[in-house]
Amino acid sequence: MAPERVFGITAAMLLAALASFLAVLPEPARAQNIIDEWASVKAPPAPEPKAVTVDAKTTALLMLDFINPSCNEQRNPRCVATLPAAKKLLDAARANSMLVVYTAWGKNTAKDTRPEVAPNGSEPFVVSFLNKYIGTDLEKILKDKGIQTVIIAGTFAHGAVLMTASDSALRGFKVVVPVDAMSSPTPYGEKVAAWELANGPIIAPNIALTTSDMIKY
Repeated sequence: MAPERVFGITAAMLLAALASFLAVLPEPARAQNIIDEWASVKAPPAPEPKAVTVDAKTTALLMLDFINPSCNEQRNPRCVATLPAAKKLLDAARANSMLVVYTAWGKNTAKDTRPEVAPNGSEPFVVSFLNKYIGTDLEKILKDKGIQTVIIAGTFAHGAVLMTASDSALRGFKVVVPVDAMSSPTPYGEKVAAWELANGPIIAPNIALTTSDMIKY
């Protein structure tokens, strides 16, 4: 008997039968991922802004990337809409002799800041992408002035604001984020940032979402 034939059945016949059997078996269930579930995921309730009282002597206002390339009617009109709230924060900070620190990215300078909220020439200015602590002396500037709390305003909410606020909390600062003074090119970017700041592990207990009208000095 040829080795490839057993009880009259050839190896090719066995393989064909096995293939037919496997073809009728149900496919194993594939676990869904977030992309599969995207349209069906229900958004959680919005975080509630809270009234905040800060000590002006130990609080700094961080003005993130209010520069023309990031804050204009073409690329980011939502940032332009936040300028009145940002100016209100800036005026209050200066009236209370608070430290104000400006930031930018790339090759932008203080001269590129929107005129509505421009630095006065004596306020610190640091340049970094996204997390404003990376590659700058921002932490030293704050700690040398005895700062314990930072108020963060700026754009992009889902980038610079989110990352700088999160790292501020991780570095031991109390963080206040006025939602009417942060922006992204789309509302969803702001929504992502607000949710993460209010719910992120470790950082959330040290971050307060508020509005410019709800801050007392």
